[in-house]
Amino acid sequence: MEKDKILLLFPDGVGIRNYLYSTVFKDIEEDLVLFHNFDPETVNAIKTNVAIDDEITIPAYKESVKEKFLRELICLSRLYYNTQKVKNPSLLTNWNWSQKTFSKKFFYKLMETTAPFFRKYSTILKLEEKYQKAIRQNPFYDEVKEILEKVKPKVVFCSHQRALKVAGIFAVAADLGIKTATVIYSWDNLPKARMALRADHYLVWSDYMKKELELYYPEIPSENIHITGTSQFEFYEDEKNIINKETFFKTYNLDLNKKIICFSGDDTKTSPDDPAYLNDMAEELTKANLQDEYQILFRRCPVDFSGRYESVINKYSDLIKEAAPLWYFNTANEWNTVYPSIEDVKLLISTAFYSDIVVNVGSTMAFDFAMFNKPCIFINYDQPVKNIKEWSVKTIYQFQHFKSMPDKEAVIWLNHKDEIVEKLTLQKNCSTAMMEWKKIVLEDYKNASMKIRETIKAN
Repeated sequence: MEKDKILLLFPDGVGIRNYLYSTVFKDIEEDLVLFHNFDPETVNAIKTNVAIDDEITIPAYKESVKEKFLRELICLSRLYYNTQKVKNPSLLTNWNWSQKTFSKKFFYKLMETTAPFFRKYSTILKLEEKYQKAIRQNPFYDEVKEILEKVKPKVVFCSHQRALKVAGIFAVAADLGIKTATVIYSWDNLPKARMALRADHYLVWSDYMKKELELYYPEIPSENIHITGTSQFEFYEDEKNIINKETFFKTYNLDLNKKIICFSGDDTKTSPDDPAYLNDMAEELTKANLQDEYQILFRRCPVDFSGRYESVINKYSDLIKEAAPLWYFNTANEWNTVYPSIEDVKLLISTAFYSDIVVNVGSTMAFDFAMFNKPCIFINYDQPVKNIKEWSVKTIYQFQHFKSMPDKEAVIWLNHKDEIVEKLTLQKNCSTAMMEWKKIVLEDYKNASMKIRETIKAN
């Protein structure tokens, strides 16, 4: 008797760690068919962690002008709608208001002129209907239909809800009567109005995220939203993922007698002044003559391909040590073509385990460190000279996902450069508020793989 098949739709590499390195699909009864655009080396890396029975390349997708117009119009209209709904103007920063070329300026100006007329939710849903019709007119739809008719999966599982090509694939599945499920990948995704696909089942991190999904997409029935947790934090429960202390310190040229301050960088758009913040930390520690007690372990954002930190690292080479993310890259160096190695999972966990504190601009690393009861400092001051004039931490902390913080005492706020030594050398564990925040955002993360697997199989 032929086994049921689960089609694993991975439109990019960012979900590999969470869903293929974890135990979500380990020892599953169904056959697993990987639907992807990865190179052979990537597929081989995946197969060392999960038993893939077959693999199929996703056909090339070229978005039509009509599809793009409707998609972007829906996005901006939803951003306006969401802004009114939650009374938070920062949501509109998720729209790129400054285009470079004349054609893009014209195209997006047309969008910006049109969107205010589609702020009513009923009109947004009409645009969604038009978009669904448009993606079914793309030749990509017919190519995917041929594949799904041949594979006949019981369910299509998608690792990321916002990739463009997944909308057409889920449309085919819906028309063929194949069940579909998608995860909401990150804690800040829902307010951004970039949900590309329409699924039968949505897997969210927590009750908080479920309420968000119901708020921003009220057309989705509540019973189709499942609280499963996210499997990325399960790795912290396995001691095998912690690198031996001597090996870790030797590999990254760390001093066993010094405390570790981890500085975790954001991407260039989220925090363009990160190198200046890193410089401030090193400068203030040196001025206070604390370089014999502390060392800075720098972990850059894995998709930051710039060389913007090099001058600071070279300037303070005795103080700043770098543990570069162990991610695989292709020659394009685009964020959706990179993915972490299994070794990077261990590196990240070990960084949190051996460090005393983490410093960043509003990163989820706060939750990674909370796994070991380690505190997080959120940088909360602007540089006197900015790389991007309009950028400010004041905008960052207005983002909607920070509204989930039950109390500002959840993190340590670094409000001025002069506070660096005082705040960095505080000897404390996570605050009670941080542990409450972790529970709100992550909920039952320890059983996430099991819940994700059971939800996919049951539906």
